[in-house]
Order: sequence, then C-alpha cells, then structure tokens
Amino acid sequence: MGIRRLVRGTIEWPRIEAVIREIAERYDRDEVRVEFIDADNWLSTPCVVDDQWFVKITSDQNSLVHALFTSARNLGAFSSGTEGFFEHFAGPDEMADHELEATKKMREIGLNVPAPIEAFEYDGLGVLVMEYLPEFETFEQMTDERMHEHAPALFHYLSRMHDNNLAHGDLRGENVLVANDEIYFIDATSVKEERINEARSYDLACALASLTPLIGARDAVMAAREHYSAEELLAARNFLDFVNMRPDHDFDAATVKGEIEKLADAEDKEIG
Repeated sequence: MGIRRLVRGTIEWPRIEAVIREIAERYDRDEVRVEFIDADNWLSTPCVVDDQWFVKITSDQNSLVHALFTSARNLGAFSSGTEGFFEHFAGPDEMADHELEATKKMREIGLNVPAPIEAFEYDGLGVLVMEYLPEFETFEQMTDERMHEHAPALFHYLSRMHDNNLAHGDLRGENVLVANDEIYFIDATSVKEERINEARSYDLACALASLTPLIGARDAVMAAREHYSAEELLAARNFLDFVNMRPDHDFDAATVKGEIEKLADAEDKEIG
C-alpha cells in the first residue's frame, strides 16, 4: 500500500487546504464543505466542494504517472500495428487545462458533459473545477433492460464525437455516466491530431469491451453497427487485443472479433 501511495503522489494536506481556500475566495465563499472522493485515482486528488463543484487537484507526481501510463499505452498501440497516438502533458497545470478544453469542445458539439468552469495553477498544482453531478449511475449499476436501451445511445454520442474530429482516448465503464437518463462522458485524455483515425478505432474497441460483459458480444456489436459501418468495426477489431491487456477491461476479445467478422461477412454476401 505504501508503494501505491508513493506512485499516486499523495499531496501534502497544507497544500490541499491552500487550494480549497483559493477556491472559496474565487467563488466568494467564507467557508466551504469538502468531501474527498474515495476512488483509486492515480492521476489526481478528486473532491466535491459544497455539493456544487467537482474539483481535481493534480501534482507533479500525478503528471509523472500519466507519462508512464502514456508510454505503456503507446507501446500497446504499436502491438496493434500502428504508431502510438497518446500524448503526454508537460505538467499538472497542462493536464487540468487539457481536460477543461476537451470538455468544452465536447459540450460545444452537443455531448453531455459536466459543465466546465475553470482550470488554474496554484502552488505548482493543476486545479480543474467542473460541475458536480450529484446523482448518476454507471452501466454496471443498471438493469439488463436499461443497459440494452442505453447501449445504442452510447455509440450514437461516441460517433458524434468522432464525426467532429474528436476522440475520448480513455473510454471505460467509469468514464461513462448516466444522469437524468442521459449519457455523460468524463475524463477524456489527449491524443495526437494526426493519428485521430486510429484513436477513434481504439475508442470504438474500448466501447465494445466495456459493453460486452454486460449485454453480450453480439448485442454490443449490433448496437455499434447502428452508428458505425462494418469497415469501422473491422478497424476497431485490430485494437481489441490491446484493450484486453488493460486491467480495467475484462471481456472475451475473440468472441467480439468473431461477431464483427460474422457481421462483415453477412453484409458482403448481401452486397454480392
């Protein structure tokens, strides 16, 4: 546990207190109530302020861990036969700035995201402030019926993101929330603009990997087919083994590949 704390980079309490005082001053509050999120988050210290703002505090150590994750992901991309397309940030303030700007872009094209408020640097820390969603659920918390209802919507919004030359880069169950019966995206990472096509295929593979254990490979592929072509699904197939190596995905990659190939073959026969 000590090694995990060291790698995650626990921020000293006086520095956290100073950040919270700065937030209270920025939003004209004499005092604020802070609740820290008990999550296995390696890239920031997240907390909720006054049940109104979701705040991420990022340190140099978090930035270092992000660099290590980025290098590992780019190696995985090479294993899929393409150049690495993940980008690292120069420091904690740049990490906060990127997430703010990525969230703004997604919001501008009509995607549901927590409202971005601001990002700033304080005492060498990156601070991101966003809207707090007090009530939400993940796909894992839904009934089977509701999961099947929302699966096509996930691919609908993901395809809108992709059609606008954006990619999420870290799509997994905990980064897709359902609030007020609408899908919300959070925690987008940075990908290289010149490798956007590969990043989109990777996003699609991650979405299939997230849904397959919940609704089955066939239903996940068919839900994706409502918004992606067979060619796009075949491109995503190339990333499934890479996605399957990630510890935050657990699915049968061979079965998903088989469903994609069966769908593509059936469509080829129809055309022929």
